[in-house]
Amino acid sequence: MRGFRVFLAQAGVLLMAGALSASAQTKWQVLKTLPLGGAGGWDYVTVDAPHHRFFVTRGTHTMAVDETTGKVLADIPGQIHSHGVALVPELGRGFITDGGGSGAIIVFDLKTYKVLGSLKAIPDADGIIYDAAARKVVATSGDGNALLTVSPDVNPKTGKLDAPIALGSGPEFLAADGTGRLYVNLPDKNEVAVVDVHTRKVVARWPVAPGGEPVGMAIDPAAHLLFIGCRNPHMMIVMSTETGKVVASLPIGTHVDATRYAAGQAFASCGGDGTLAVVGKQNGKWVVEQTVKTAVGARTLGLDKTTKRIFLPTADFLPAAQGKRPEMKPGSFRVVEVGVK
Repeated sequence: MRGFRVFLAQAGVLLMAGALSASAQTKWQVLKTLPLGGAGGWDYVTVDAPHHRFFVTRGTHTMAVDETTGKVLADIPGQIHSHGVALVPELGRGFITDGGGSGAIIVFDLKTYKVLGSLKAIPDADGIIYDAAARKVVATSGDGNALLTVSPDVNPKTGKLDAPIALGSGPEFLAADGTGRLYVNLPDKNEVAVVDVHTRKVVARWPVAPGGEPVGMAIDPAAHLLFIGCRNPHMMIVMSTETGKVVASLPIGTHVDATRYAAGQAFASCGGDGTLAVVGKQNGKWVVEQTVKTAVGARTLGLDKTTKRIFLPTADFLPAAQGKRPEMKPGSFRVVEVGVK
């Protein structure tokens, strides 16, 4: 009888451990595909969670899409080579980086989608965010080796950007911690530049080793952590925003372009092998909890934290001619939706 009680106790422990393990595992999966079509490639995806829509740049135009139905709500024209979108909901404005030509930041109305004006920038205006604490729209310029800032209430027809903040290397994407600091990926230097928004100077440079070529970046301000997607080698780096110390380095898929963070998990979209890495903390350590098969080419993502939906654009490509990049198959542009059932 004693042996039987011991057996029951041990079995109970094992069942409890199994239940905890199962509950800790994530259940992310592809839910559906939104066929959008239209001309042009794509770059960053920006989600407007309160209105359940997302914006995706398409080179010469930017699409606003209803998350639920996949309906194209608007198609904002007039760009040469659009990259990213930043939203300033309190002013009802959106800002699009246009890296083509001499560079521009296009201002549009979030309700009507009407273009309000275009601000002259510098070439290769790329990643863009809104730093609400600093009340600045901030963009990167890879060719200009600089950060671009502008007040969100700028006159969209006659206004000007602030003087660029020199970085000494071409930046990719960035994040703000809400206290006046910006963190900027510098792929050529394999480091993160820390910028003080108020003094407009680089105050620190932190290596991302053992990662390299950092491109995607997301932040958890409460935990003081950055989640950095690196291409060479293929890793997600978890870095302290207080010390610059790398606290974890985790293997992910190839050709990452974007990362996002929400509710204890970080995500990296990897277009080279068509995977989405889901990273979380278990037993005090950061681990890859799940690798979701998405689609080859799905290298950027947008995350709706309220609905737990992730949107990854991609398309089919025609066979590439010798020495040339493959062309997108007409009408094949689509967005893969990943979520938790």
